[in-house]
Amino acid sequence: MPSRDFPDVRLHIVTGKGGTGKSTVAAALALALASNGTNVLLCEVEGRQGIARMFDVEPLPYAERRIATGLVGPQGQRGGVVHALHIDPESALLEYLSMYYKLGRAGKALDRFGVIEFATTIAPGVRDVLLTGKVYEATKRNARNKDAIRYDAVVLDAPPTGRIAQFLGVNDELAGLARMGPIKSQADSVTQLFRSPRTACHLVTVLEEMPVQETADGIAELRRHRIPVGGVVVNQVRPRDLDDDDLQAIRTDKVPKKKVASDLTRAGLTSTGTLVTGLLAEARDHAERRALEDSQRAVVETLEVPTYELPLLVGGIDLGGLYEIAGLLRGQGMA
Repeated sequence: MPSRDFPDVRLHIVTGKGGTGKSTVAAALALALASNGTNVLLCEVEGRQGIARMFDVEPLPYAERRIATGLVGPQGQRGGVVHALHIDPESALLEYLSMYYKLGRAGKALDRFGVIEFATTIAPGVRDVLLTGKVYEATKRNARNKDAIRYDAVVLDAPPTGRIAQFLGVNDELAGLARMGPIKSQADSVTQLFRSPRTACHLVTVLEEMPVQETADGIAELRRHRIPVGGVVVNQVRPRDLDDDDLQAIRTDKVPKKKVASDLTRAGLTSTGTLVTGLLAEARDHAERRALEDSQRAVVETLEVPTYELPLLVGGIDLGGLYEIAGLLRGQGMA
């Protein structure tokens, strides 16, 4: 099922400053896209096995594994299937050597001698080239790939915003160094996909000054590299139960303690001076936080890209929380 806001996109790249919940958003987006019987692949490249933890499954090997069923469609259509892939550069290099140089057992011998680990650690850019190459392969599958699953969408849980442009642009740099052969061909192909309308790079932020500024900088950097920018997902938004007048009264200490005590008594609670003072202090913190969020939301609105908001889920994210967030992303048109 294509995304309403990004109907032509097949590769959804999700990035964000550390701590903003980009991996959670990537997982929820995969669940949201896997509607009406579609197949979605969720990839990770940072070596943390975050997908396995979020979906409460065993650590993922270098192989595509079914991990979940997507959201049920709006008219009750069956959900699609979410597969996951943990991409590590050593396994990707072995696969690359097998595909392009037919090394077979020789490639495995190199692995035993530690040559592959050396190459992916020392050679500049090699790790990112291999990681992005595998994502490219999964995205571009067609009827000729008879033994491989064909996906309607691929979601990449990508590196943080601070290095996303470098990560996605490494193949362009490599293409400039390699003049011919399979390396040149693959690098050109990956770069072409990343810059095409089939790709969108989404950024996740929270309503704080530093993450929002990094999001703005990330969008500018992606555009300089000609990588299509998707949307901005504003995560962990606090509930908006109080109106602006109430928040202003709280921030300026214009809420009488007697009124708070009276409201507590009316609610059947024992009112004490300590309790009233504590509640007003918490209310003031909340009001100040809301003012900060509103100021940063205004900055996000200047970025001129689609925006989506997700609430702060108390108690953390479990599988049920992922489905809840997936439903919100779909409801807002991202999927």
